[in-house]
Order: sequence, then structure tokens, then C-alpha cells
Amino acid sequence: MATSVGTTPGGTTPAGMTPAGTTPESENGAEFREHERILSPDFLSVAQITEMLAEDADGVQRKLEKFLNLKNLHTCLKEAILLDYYVSGFLWARGMDFSIIQYSKFMTLLDMLLHNLRTLHMSLEESLKWLGEVMAEIGPSYSQRNEEWNIFDIKQANAIVDYLKVSLFQHYKLYEFLFYSTREEIVIGSEQVIEVVKSVGHPFPDPLEEGMAFDIYSTFVEPPPTLDMEMKGLHQEQGSEESHPDASISETDPLVGFTIEDIKSVLGQVIDDILIGIQTEINEKLQIQEEAFNARIEKLKKA
Repeated sequence: MATSVGTTPGGTTPAGMTPAGTTPESENGAEFREHERILSPDFLSVAQITEMLAEDADGVQRKLEKFLNLKNLHTCLKEAILLDYYVSGFLWARGMDFSIIQYSKFMTLLDMLLHNLRTLHMSLEESLKWLGEVMAEIGPSYSQRNEEWNIFDIKQANAIVDYLKVSLFQHYKLYEFLFYSTREEIVIGSEQVIEVVKSVGHPFPDPLEEGMAFDIYSTFVEPPPTLDMEMKGLHQEQGSEESHPDASISETDPLVGFTIEDIKSVLGQVIDDILIGIQTEINEKLQIQEEAFNARIEKLKKA
């Protein structure tokens, strides 16, 4: 009669038989330890998950921003996308009414999928295969022996796969572009060079007086008055005082003592003299032109 066998890492062992040196209890312990390594260590601790469960959507975002140590959220597109990825996943899990351990494993699953994409450069097919293997370990099992290890039931496992399909796998190329493609860093700003005022003894010329306030110019830029300048100022003041009598004399009206008729007669004589000179000049020019025309006419007659 043929005996059925099962494949083991050490060779073939008849099914239902225990290898030498092992017991069913030791096999169960090894399988339990192997199961404990699935999705470990946890992405979020129990305390962190408990804190976020007491927050609304904005509070969850603030908590995850703190837990993930995202410092450049408002200027880095990559950090903003990662935060949205984890916040959306946590809020979706809240709608599924998960337990604390289910929250922990689900968030760790989200993180491991991104880790495989970012670090191991897994393709979409490889990520789907890896997800299937993980869900086979933490999802529903048909073996009665591992029933107590099941973290998600069939309905929850299907919901998780559907969520990952629309959240990550449907946009897998975009996440690949996020991690693999280099982006230009655009610096928004401008630089201005400001030249400060040089000292008085500097070889460069001083700033113009028109370019600054008078009090600043007179205090910091204008050289102090010298003795020669003070003496010139005194001479100018004395000269202005001596010129005051002449100015008072010159200020008298030169037309004092003349009547309007006298002024009109003087102006009439001046105008007549000017007009006579102009008329004489015009007559001379007309006479010259007349003689020139007569000479031309005589030439035409002779011709």
C-alpha cells in the first residue's frame, strides 16, 4: 500500500508522522514563532493607535505627522503624499471597526507595501504576490489548528484587498514615480546686494546728498566745517551788510518826477525814430530790386 508523503525542508517525511527528535508541541511552537514574525515589528504601537482612535480626522493627521516625524510637510510633495496614504488607511480601518491588533497589522501592512516598493523595488506583480502570501498567513485559514491565529476573517480580508486595489495598486506607477524619479528643486526667492555707506576716509566717493535724508547726510557724511569756510562765511555776511545801503538807494523809483504825458512823448519820439530807420531801409532795398529788374528787362529787349 502506498504511503502519502509531505515535502519538508529536510527531505520527505511520511505524512502524519513526526520526525525523530521532534514532538507535536515543538512543531506547534515553531509554527507559532513563525506566525509571530509576520508583519513584525509593528508600524504603530498600541499606545499610538489608542491615541489616534480618540481623535477626529484632523487630529489623526496631526498625530501621524508627529509619529512619522514629517518636518517639511508644507513644502515637500513626497511627505504630503505619504501622510495622506497613511491617514486615509487609518480612517478606512476605523470605518471597518477593527480591533487594536487588527489596526496594528493593517497599518504595518500598508507600511510594508511601501517599503517593498521603495527599498526592494518590487513590481506590481511582485507586490500582489507578496500580499497574497501575507494574507494567507494573517487572513482566514481552513486549518482548524491555526484558527486562533487568524487576525482577519474572510469579509475583512476581502475588504482589505479591495481597498489596497483602489488606493495603492491602481496608482502604482505614480508611487514608483514618487520614489524613483528625481525632481527639480525650485527655490522661490531672490538675492539683493546692498552696499553700505563707506567711511569718510574711504577712497570711494561719498554718497550723493540727494539720495538720503538731510539730517543723515549732515550727521554722518558731510565733512565738518573748517576754519577757512568759517572765515568765508564771515566775509560774506559782512559784504552783505555793506551792500545794504546801496540796495536801499537802488530801490528808489527812477520815474519819480515824470508825468504820464512826459512818458508818452518820450516813447513817441523813440518809436518815430525806429520807424523812420526801418522805412528808409525798406526803400533802399526796394530801389535796389527795381534797378535789378530794369537791367534784366533791357537785356531781354536787346536779345
